[in-house]
Amino acid sequence: MNRDRTRDAVFLLPGLAWLVIFFAVPLAIIFVVSLGSRDQFGGVVLDTLGFQNYLRALEPDFLPTIANSLRYAALTTIFSIAIAYPIAYWISRYGGRRKTLLLILVMLPFWTSWVIRTYAWMTILRDNGVVNGILQGLGITGAPIALLNTDLAVVLGMTYGFLPFAILPLYVSIDRLDPSLVAAARDLYAGGRAAFWHVTLPLTMPGVIAAALLTFIPAIGDFVTPDLLGGAQTITIAKVIQSLFLSSKDWPFGAALGFLLIVTTVVATVGTLRILRREVIG
Repeated sequence: MNRDRTRDAVFLLPGLAWLVIFFAVPLAIIFVVSLGSRDQFGGVVLDTLGFQNYLRALEPDFLPTIANSLRYAALTTIFSIAIAYPIAYWISRYGGRRKTLLLILVMLPFWTSWVIRTYAWMTILRDNGVVNGILQGLGITGAPIALLNTDLAVVLGMTYGFLPFAILPLYVSIDRLDPSLVAAARDLYAGGRAAFWHVTLPLTMPGVIAAALLTFIPAIGDFVTPDLLGGAQTITIAKVIQSLFLSSKDWPFGAALGFLLIVTTVVATVGTLRILRREVIG
């Protein structure tokens, strides 16, 4: 028994070391910096530590920014799952021998830089871009429609970027579903819609929750897409943090906002995973 525990501990050590070095230590550094202050040259002063940056971060002025971030992340998550579920279902049920190829195609966008993909969306959505060119060419519109630098552009870009994060866990969950359960529901005179709502969807709910987590968490921290597709008027918490570190040189306040964002995300994730565990294990 002791030998088994020792062997298990040895296997766990590399993972624990990775978490400590690349997660716990940087998080501790961010927390310490967040307790400091900024001098007149933009340097970090740690002589007197306090929670003044956190009190500043919780001021009502930042509530619209936080609400903006939550709104973009929530819309991205909803649209990603709505698009990803039919795709994952089709690959699982009708992909046949081409399942592996189809999954590779799903992951193919990851082989291209996120910034390059976002710039591609700028080309598509700009006034003289692809969409407006098609609409004007078909005579649907007489003048370009303002698509770039709008909420629609931000949500479109983020949904496109995070869509694979939703497809993959949904595919795994749907692929594990026993088709005989759906067939049994149909044998009991359940229609296709009733079988989906009462059998397929509840049994694949762990995949839906996993897809929501994998989409929402990176979406709330994305600053590239809102910056490039939303323009200067689109303000999110991630953009504010990026500006504080790179432009304003206010590292303590940026660290406080970043630490609050991390803690909020971790707490929400743990709560969701507990709900998921109750749904799966009971």
